[in-house]
Amino acid sequence: MKKLLIFACCLTWMFSARAQFNAKIPIDSNYSILSNPFIQMESTEAINDMYNFRFERSMSHFNYLRKEYGWHPLPYFLMGLNYWWRILPNFNNEEYDKAFHAYMDTSMILAERLYKDLNKVEGAFMLAATYAFQGRLYSERREWGKAAYAGKNALKYLEECKGYGDLSPELLFGDALFNYYREWVPENYPFLKPVMAIFPDGDKEKGIEQLKIVARNAFYTRTEAQYYLMRISYYEENDIQGSMQLAGYLHKTFPGNAYFHRFYTRLLYQSGNYGEATKECISILNRIDSAQAGYEYNSGRYASFFLGHMNEIHRNFEEAKKYFKLAMEYGEAADATDMGYYIYAVLHLGRIAEKEEDTEAAKAYYKQVRKITGRSHSANKEAKMKLKEL
Repeated sequence: MKKLLIFACCLTWMFSARAQFNAKIPIDSNYSILSNPFIQMESTEAINDMYNFRFERSMSHFNYLRKEYGWHPLPYFLMGLNYWWRILPNFNNEEYDKAFHAYMDTSMILAERLYKDLNKVEGAFMLAATYAFQGRLYSERREWGKAAYAGKNALKYLEECKGYGDLSPELLFGDALFNYYREWVPENYPFLKPVMAIFPDGDKEKGIEQLKIVARNAFYTRTEAQYYLMRISYYEENDIQGSMQLAGYLHKTFPGNAYFHRFYTRLLYQSGNYGEATKECISILNRIDSAQAGYEYNSGRYASFFLGHMNEIHRNFEEAKKYFKLAMEYGEAADATDMGYYIYAVLHLGRIAEKEEDTEAAKAYYKQVRKITGRSHSANKEAKMKLKEL
C-alpha cells in the first residue's frame, strides 16, 4: 500500500508539471476560482466527503477538478488537504506525509505562477494556505527549521492578501488568521519575537470576529474556520462551552469525522455530561473495532480512559478496571506510554486497588507510575506518597 502511495505521488509530480504548461489559463486578470459559484457547486459533495472521512470518494472528485482547472493550485491544495485530514487524528502515523507534501508542493508551484501572472491576491492566499499547512506538519514532526521557514512565508503572503476580505470570505480567512496568530505567536513563543517584528501588528479579538464571519459565510474555508474557532475557544480562551457548541455542531454535520467526534466527546467528559460522554465513548470504541477510517489507537486511549474514570466515579470498579486496562493497551499500541492517559490509567488502577484493599496490586501500579514518569510529575509524586503510606 505504501509503495502504491509513493508511486502515485511520483506520477502526480510528473503529470502536474505538464499540466502547468498545457492547461488553459483565463486571460482575465480578475478571474477567481475561489469565488466562482459553479465551481463551488461542483466541489460541495467532495468537500463534505473529505470532512466526513470518505477520502477516496472525495479524491475522485478532486481529480475531476484537477482535469478541469489544472492550471490553478486549488485542486492540488484540496487533494493535499484530503491527506491532511487523514493525518490529523493521529500525528504519530507518517504513512501519508509524502502524498501530502507532493500535492502541497504542486499547489505551491501553481500558486506562484498564479501570483506572478494572473491574480496576485488569490495567488498570495493560496501560497499562504499551502505554507501554513506544510509548516504545521513540519512542526508536528519537530523539523523546526522547515517549520519556521514555512511559517514565515505563510505570514508574508497572508500580509499581502490582508485587507481584501471584502472580495471574498475565503480571503477574510487569511485576514483572521493573520490578526490572531500575529499576536498569539510571540506571546507563546517569545524567541520568535524578532522574526514577528517585521510584520505589522495584529489584533486577536478582531481575528476571532473575522473567523466567525468566515465560519458563517465562506465555502472552502468554512469548516477550517470552525475548526480553528473550536480549538482557540478551548486551548486559548478557556471557553469550554463555546468550544463544545462548535464541536457538537461539527460532529453532527460530519458524523464520520473521527477528530471532531473525539474532540466533542472530550468536552462532554470535561464538562461533566457523563451520560452523553459514555454513549460517544462506546461509539468510538465500536468504530475502532469496525476499522472505520480515522478511528484508531489514539482515539481509543481517550475513550477508554474516560469510560474508566466515569465508572470509577460511580464505583463500578470492575468496569473501571476493564477500561483503564484497555486505555493502557491502546497507549502501548499507539506508542504513547509516556502520555497522560496511559500514566493516569495506571495511577487510577492503583487507587482502585487501594479501595479494594488489594495492597500488593496497588503497590505494583504505583511502582509502575514511578517508573514511567519523572520525579517532578504530579503522578510520580502521588505514587511516591502512596507507596510510603502503604
